[in-house]
Amino acid sequence: MKTLIKMTPVIAVVGLLAACGSTMEQRAATGAIGGAVVGQAVGGNTGSTVAGAVIGAGAGAVTTPR
Repeated sequence: MKTLIKMTPVIAVVGLLAACGSTMEQRAATGAIGGAVVGQAVGGNTGSTVAGAVIGAGAGAVTTPR
């Protein structure tokens, strides 16, 4: 349950940051950076940082600019 509570704001922040940029590559990069930061803050280890970066990059790549 603690993991679920920790992951809720992570998903929200990554979702918000993933849409920054005008090209797919820019959105993937900002999503990866945001995801890595949040993953490190929540998990505190390299695995969490990498997982956050991967999730953020994926979320950024599939979003469309407004």
